[in-house]
Amino acid sequence: MATSNGHDVGTRVVHRRYVPSSDAHYAGNLVDGAYSLKLFGDVATEMCIVTDSDEGLFASYDDVQFREPVRAGDVLEIACELVKVGTRSRVLELSVTVVARGNPTADRPGAATVLDPPLVATTATGTVVVPPAGG
Repeated sequence: MATSNGHDVGTRVVHRRYVPSSDAHYAGNLVDGAYSLKLFGDVATEMCIVTDSDEGLFASYDDVQFREPVRAGDVLEIACELVKVGTRSRVLELSVTVVARGNPTADRPGAATVLDPPLVATTATGTVVVPPAGG
């Protein structure tokens, strides 16, 4: 089913983000799980703009899974795919993937490694709502 702007199931939005040390909260430069949820909100907002010309509102999360740690110094890819379209609701599949990770040493404090394969850190299904068409 297409949305009011003609975008179909399968539409994707992808962001990339570097995780600064200021976002680490735990030993080992670990970032809390809420960090991934904030990033999901950002890609979901863009998805609503792309599909419905409105920022929309996040209504719920289903099946949130924290699979791998996210750390300061990581480069993340945050993906959002539209999987179901209702009258005003949109169901999204979301993921945070670590594509590069800081690997500092005493001689190279800024060293980092591109991960091959990347690590899927967080996954979720989310539902957003948008205003009625023409409203």
